[in-house]
Amino acid sequence: MNQTTIFDAIFIDRDGTIGGDETIHYPGDFECYAYTYSCMEQLKSNGLKVFSFTNQPGISEGIASEREFVDELRSFGFDDVFICPHSPKDGCKCRKPGTGMLVDAAQKHRLDLKNCIVIGDRWTDMAAAAKANCTKILVKTGSGQISLTTDKEKLEGLSIDYIAENLHDAIQWIFQSKED
Repeated sequence: MNQTTIFDAIFIDRDGTIGGDETIHYPGDFECYAYTYSCMEQLKSNGLKVFSFTNQPGISEGIASEREFVDELRSFGFDDVFICPHSPKDGCKCRKPGTGMLVDAAQKHRLDLKNCIVIGDRWTDMAAAAKANCTKILVKTGSGQISLTTDKEKLEGLSIDYIAENLHDAIQWIFQSKED
C-alpha cells in the first residue's frame, strides 16, 4: 500500500453517486456530476484503487450490455468494474445488499475489505459494506436523501461512518479522517 494511503481501495456505486439521479440511466444517456472526474483523480493520485460496483438489472433484460457498462465506467477512470447483471428475483450472491461483488474484488485484487470504503446512495450499498466490514459513506445525492427517510429502519444498525452531501464531500471526509 502506498504510504499516502490508509485504505486499500474505494468502491463507488454508479447511479446517484457519481452522476444521474435516483433512476437508472443507461450508457450513452448517463452523465457524471461536474466534480466526479476531479474526485476520481484525487483518489488515484493518492495511490488509491477505485472500483465501481453497481447493480444493473437492465443487462438481464437486454436493455444494455455488460460491455457497454464496463466501457463507460472505465472511461470515467475506474481501475476495475464489478457489475451485478441480474434481476432482483434471480437470487444471486452478487446483487447488493449481497457482498458478491466486494468479495470478488477482494480476491482478484488481494484486498482486506476492512481496509476498504464503500460510497453509495442506497441502503443496499450500506448493507453490503456492513456485511463486508467496509467503511460506509452514504451520499445524499441520487436516492441518498430518500433513503435517509424512507429506508430509515433498514439503515439503522448499519453504523454508517459518514453521511456526505455528495461524492466530493465524501472524498474530502476520507482525506480529513486520514489526517486525524
